[in-house]
Amino acid sequence: MFSVSLGDDNAELRPLEPWRAEEFLAHVDRGREHIGRYIGLADAVTDLESSRSFLRQYAERAASDTGRIFGIWVDDQLVGGVLFRTMDVPGGTAEAGCWLEPSAVGRGLVTRAARVIIDWAIEERGIHRVEWHVASANRPSIAVAQRLGMVRDGVLRESTLHRGERQDVEVWSVLAPEWRAAKRAG
Repeated sequence: MFSVSLGDDNAELRPLEPWRAEEFLAHVDRGREHIGRYIGLADAVTDLESSRSFLRQYAERAASDTGRIFGIWVDDQLVGGVLFRTMDVPGGTAEAGCWLEPSAVGRGLVTRAARVIIDWAIEERGIHRVEWHVASANRPSIAVAQRLGMVRDGVLRESTLHRGERQDVEVWSVLAPEWRAAKRAG
């Protein structure tokens, strides 16, 4: 199995596979309220079977080249993750996303991990446009999009129903030429 170092703080990015279902469930349990504020992951992963099922879905997406999921580990403990919720390689688009448990917030982990997967998608898979969909109230995730050099494309007003309430969703994106120019600039 591979891992990618995310810096000097013993942080690594690794594939999040179905055999890690128990560890994944324990992680979601530690951060359930925090993770569930804006995304459905905490409501989808509630027991061992739903944890396995969730990770199996992403294993199937990886096999069909339509999505990917990666965990972020610090000191060998799973604390968050990044993913491609969707990938349309022939069409050149992908939607990236993230989550963290509270112990890992504020350390730049998501930004560093998202840089790795976005760079892979653009440089290795030929993705032209990477999107980031985020609830308008989720200021930390919007800050990640900004740090990644994404541009706000617009707001989908009250487009998502989350825990019984309608959320505005902002769509942010970066295009391959913009990504490459930012890398060259340094």
